[in-house]
Order: sequence, then C-alpha cells, then structure tokens
Amino acid sequence: MSQIRVLHFADLHLGIENYGRLDPTTGLSTRLMDFLHAFDALVEHALQTDVDFVLFAGDAFKNRTPSPTHEREFAQRIRKLAQHMPVFLLVGNHDLPNAVGRAHTLEIYETLAIPNVYVSRRPQLVRIPTKHGDVQVLSIPWMTRSAILRREEMRGKSWPEIQMLMLERLHSLIADLLDQADETLPLIVTAHATIQGATYGSERSVMLGQDLVLPPHLFRHPKITYTALGHIHKHQTVISDPPAVYSGSVERIDFGEEKEDKGFIDLTLHQQRGGHWRADWHFHKLKTRPFVTIHVNAPGEQSTETVLEAIHRQDITDAVVRLFIHTDAIGEIHLDDRRIRNALAEAFHIAALYRDVERPLRLRLNTPRGVESLSPLDLLEQYLKSINTDPKRARVLIRHAQQLLTAEE
Repeated sequence: MSQIRVLHFADLHLGIENYGRLDPTTGLSTRLMDFLHAFDALVEHALQTDVDFVLFAGDAFKNRTPSPTHEREFAQRIRKLAQHMPVFLLVGNHDLPNAVGRAHTLEIYETLAIPNVYVSRRPQLVRIPTKHGDVQVLSIPWMTRSAILRREEMRGKSWPEIQMLMLERLHSLIADLLDQADETLPLIVTAHATIQGATYGSERSVMLGQDLVLPPHLFRHPKITYTALGHIHKHQTVISDPPAVYSGSVERIDFGEEKEDKGFIDLTLHQQRGGHWRADWHFHKLKTRPFVTIHVNAPGEQSTETVLEAIHRQDITDAVVRLFIHTDAIGEIHLDDRRIRNALAEAFHIAALYRDVERPLRLRLNTPRGVESLSPLDLLEQYLKSINTDPKRARVLIRHAQQLLTAEE
C-alpha cells in the first residue's frame, strides 16, 4: 500500500530579535541566527529522511514588511527544499499587507512561478504531485473581513455579527471544496486560524487584528486525512480523529514559551485496504534556545551567597535568563551585583535582574499633636496593635517595658 511522508511546520516569525545582539562575524542578530538554525535543522531533516512534501502553515516573518535580509534567508531555504520536493506556503496574518492592493510577503514565489512552490492566499483545493503519489491540499489562509465579505454586508454590524457572517461564508466555501475533493487521494486541510478549544501560548503578544475562531466540526469531514494548523505557537492536538494538529512555532519568542518544546510534525499518510487514507504523525523536537527563570528568596546578611547557590543549581549555559531576587532591606544592602553577574556569565543573555525588596512597615499614627506627644509606652502599644499582636501578649510586653522604664528612673 502507498504511503506519503509530509513535514508540517508553521510560525517561523523571522525578524523577532529580542534578547539578542549583533554577531560581529555575520552582522546579523544572534536571535535571528537562532531562528535560522532551527529552520536549517528542519530543512536538513526533510532532505535526509526523504520527505515527499513540505507544508508551511503560515507566518514566515515577524511582520508584514520584512527586511530584504529576512526575505533572503527565507528564500534560500525554501529554494533548497523545492529542489527536491514540492513546498506549500500558506499565508498567515503576519504575511498579509495592511492595505488592499499591496502584495503579501509570500507573493513573490507565485509571481515568479518558482518551480515546486505553491502559495495560497485564498481558500482553494490544490492537487500536488509527489514522488509517491498525489496529495490534495485544502487551504484556509488567514481570513480577513474584506477577503470574505462585501463592504455592504458589514455596514452597521457589530463584530460578533460580522464573525457569524464570516463563519457562514467560510463554511459554505469549505463545503464546496470538500465536495470537489477526490475520495481516492489523501486530503490535508491546512489552516492558519484559531480552532475552538485550542490553548494559547504567548503569541497574543505578536498577533495582528482579531481572531475568527473556527468550530472543530469543520475539520471532522470523512474525506479529511489530516489538518495542519498554524497561528498558535504551542504545539497541541485539538482533534484526534482525523488529527488536527498545531505544529507550534520553531523557536521561543519570549518567556511565555519558556516551558514549551519547539519543533515540527513528521507526518506519514498511509493508504489502507479499500483505498481509505490514515495519518500517523509525531512531534519532532528541535534543539532551541533555552529560557530560564530563577526565583530566589534571599533575606539577611547572606543574601548574595543565597542568590549564587540558586544560580548554580540551574543550567544556564547559553540560555536567556531572568533573575528575581526577593529580599529585605538588610539583604538588599549585602547584595553584590558584580558577583551575581559573574555567576550569570555562562548565560547567552541576561534578560532582567529584578529586586523585590520587602520594606519594614512604617507606622502612621493618627494623633493631632504628632508622635512627639506620645510616651514610649503609648508608642509601643500603637506598634503592637499595628502588627496584630495578640492582646494578652501585648499586655505582658507593655508591663515588662514599664518595669524597664521604671528601673532606669
């Protein structure tokens, strides 16, 4: 029986360069190099394991106006893949222009008719030949209001009403395309969208515009073999049968993704007896830049030693690190910044070094003549009340204080 191997990835976001610096050798941001190293590992996997087809589910760049350098680096790797296998590029929200009539960031591949590269800006059904058979791709790029509704249809309507109209129109488009699909061939749906029930990562900080949330039932049609999803950076499965999977982003963007593994999907389409196709997949984890957060409670005169011990317990080699020191006024005085920064020397980048200092409570006394009018015993009584001392214990302490003051006299 036939089988076809597919590599599914998404959310490359070239151009995100936070927590980096310029590499003197290349002149490029060290964080850009992180993203390109992940992309290179993905390309090499596709070439070395004889993948039949590569599918990218949207968001090639950080924003709609990538620099020529970012475009060059993306194009070099797409060309390398396309020399050996077909490559399908779906348009995501970060790939779209902010004005009608302007080109999207992937349009040049379509304009130049680059061999073996397919680009989708609208819902469509594309038949793609591979060395082990044809694959059908039903594409759902990022859907804007203007792409799916006429202006007069939106006039005077609220966003929820517009969403409902968009979903109705999109459902109709997808139903028509599914009717056209060949039942004897595997069908991959690819969407750059939010599916109801998905869990967000930190991508909200880099999102553009409002989300149209798609219902899961759109992707449960019997003709669908697999749904390749992009837009949400956290790898996850939102539907198990047929599988609908977010590959997630290929590199960490910020500390919101600190605990997330990054990678891509290695997918195999199997033809069963009777002609039905089944999808088997696994998540291929990439080696990416680690992000490490260290929280340490370090009060008192040994605050620096406590912080150093906490740092040494973590593997911070080549990591982006942020350090939160929770201390008191005494501990703050004894913190040695030089020793702490030396202990962090193996980190790739120190993103932040926060000090959270607990200050002693200053007692505000409500007396018309001021603090000077109060006796030492009155001051002690007010203080014990301010720190919620048990009344019985407070009376004992005041009595002992009174005895000490009387003895001094």
